Amino acid sequence: MAEGRLYVRGIFTGYRGGLKQQHENQAIVKLEGVADKNEAQWYSGKRVAYVYKAEKNTKIVNEEKSRSRVIWGKIMRPHGNAGSVRVKFRSNMPSMARGKKVRVMLY
Repeated sequence: MAEGRLYVRGIFTGYRGGLKQQHENQAIVKLEGVADKNEAQWYSGKRVAYVYKAEKNTKIVNEEKSRSRVIWGKIMRPHGNAGSVRVKFRSNMPSMARGKKVRVMLY
C-alpha cells in the first residue's frame, strides 16, 4: 500500500477584503492543484489546519510537552475564479502567517 498525504497543501494569502476594509474572520487560502471555481467547490466543508511552532513547550500531547500548535478552520465557499477558497478559523489567523502553508484535510 502506497503511503500518502491525507491533506492538500494550501497557502494562506490574506484576508477577505475590499478597497477600504478587510474581514479578518475570513481567510483566503489558495489550494495546490486547484485552478478554477468548480474544482474549489468540491472542498467546501472540509477542515483546514494551520500548524505552527510556539515558543515554549507547554502543551501536553501524548504525555509529553510539545511546541506544536494548531488553529482549525472550515472551508466556507470558493473565492474568485482561480481556485482560492474562503476559510473561517476558530480564532482569526495571525497576520504573520500570510504566505505560510496550511493543510486541507481530505477526510
